[in-house]
Amino acid sequence: MPLFLDASSLDEIAKYSKMGILGGVTTNPTIMAHDGIRGVEAAKKRAKDIARALRPLPVSIEIFTDGDRAKMLAQAKEFASLADNINIKITIHGPHGQPVYLDLVNELETKHGIRVNVTAMMSAQQGILAALAGATYVSLFGGRINNMGYDACSEISKLRQFLDDFELKSQIIIGSTREALNVIEWFNAGAHIVTVTPSLIETMLIHPYSKETVQMFLNDAARITGKTGHSKRKR
Repeated sequence: MPLFLDASSLDEIAKYSKMGILGGVTTNPTIMAHDGIRGVEAAKKRAKDIARALRPLPVSIEIFTDGDRAKMLAQAKEFASLADNINIKITIHGPHGQPVYLDLVNELETKHGIRVNVTAMMSAQQGILAALAGATYVSLFGGRINNMGYDACSEISKLRQFLDDFELKSQIIIGSTREALNVIEWFNAGAHIVTVTPSLIETMLIHPYSKETVQMFLNDAARITGKTGHSKRKR
């Protein structure tokens, strides 16, 4: 299933999971903080609850530590041990451009059997490096790419061509989805997965003309059953 939900609310996850449209969930400290989660232990509990609710679908959880490789490795292993369907999100590099993160990605994937989602990428070049390092998922932030004046579709296409040509295992996740049109555009460009927020699913689902048409059907059904007066038809 190619749609992942950006969320940490158990209620929202349950709502859209019941629809059968989700292939997984991704979350991060920003989403968790917005949902009122405070403290690493609370975040771990929420991650475990999400993974249990979604099993066997994948859940991507971002580590909270930065810069200290040993601490990052320890926390990645700790988070991954919470459930067998948890993947670990690691940014492509640190806030000051520290390049050691791909070394950690490679170790987690090749030595510890932990699936990694390399995130916060803005270019195909970054995605190529993450894929070569062995990442299970490579996440480009399509909305932010477009905001910078670049073409997210072009970056997706270039990265997908590279992955296919060299038969690499990585799957492309496109996040930072701004509008419903992005979803179709990015799948057409070659994304394996697009992340969507709960509000964006509502935008995709609900159309004003669909609402009008449904109301017309209900009005006409009422006329047939004799429960109301006249309806105005629009074709």
